[in-house]
Amino acid sequence: MAGTVNKVILIGHTGDDVKMHYFEGGNSIGRFPLATNEEYTNRTTGERVSNTEWHNIVVRNKAAEICEKYLKKGDKVYIEGRLKTRKWQDDKGLDRYSTEIQCMDFTFLSPKGEGMGQGNAQQGASAQPQAQPYNTNQPAQPSQGVNESDVDDLPF
Repeated sequence: MAGTVNKVILIGHTGDDVKMHYFEGGNSIGRFPLATNEEYTNRTTGERVSNTEWHNIVVRNKAAEICEKYLKKGDKVYIEGRLKTRKWQDDKGLDRYSTEIQCMDFTFLSPKGEGMGQGNAQQGASAQPQAQPYNTNQPAQPSQGVNESDVDDLPF
């Protein structure tokens, strides 16, 4: 194989609200933790075991603003991106490393009012997009409905 691949796909629950950082020139970065769970039965003890893995998600610019507006702690979200490891020095001068998921695409999966962070379930129906994919590599475009002519072209 001539090329390489760095791709991560996660479906999990947000561990906190999106924390935004703004820069000169209008750029921004949003960061939030994402929890994924693994459950299995221990064969020797028969006990049910649950492990939670935490991931550091980084979203940029317009996508970060969308995440800040609509994602709340506890919401379920689909994340697609790539791994990026950063090297930095702590206050003692020791080298430290952080592994992050640089988000390229995301889709909100929590139905309105089901996330732990949803304050008021009585808000208008258009307040939060539902299961709308967002590609951070493309400019935001209005969502378009599915035409019947498009459905006829599907191979299944």
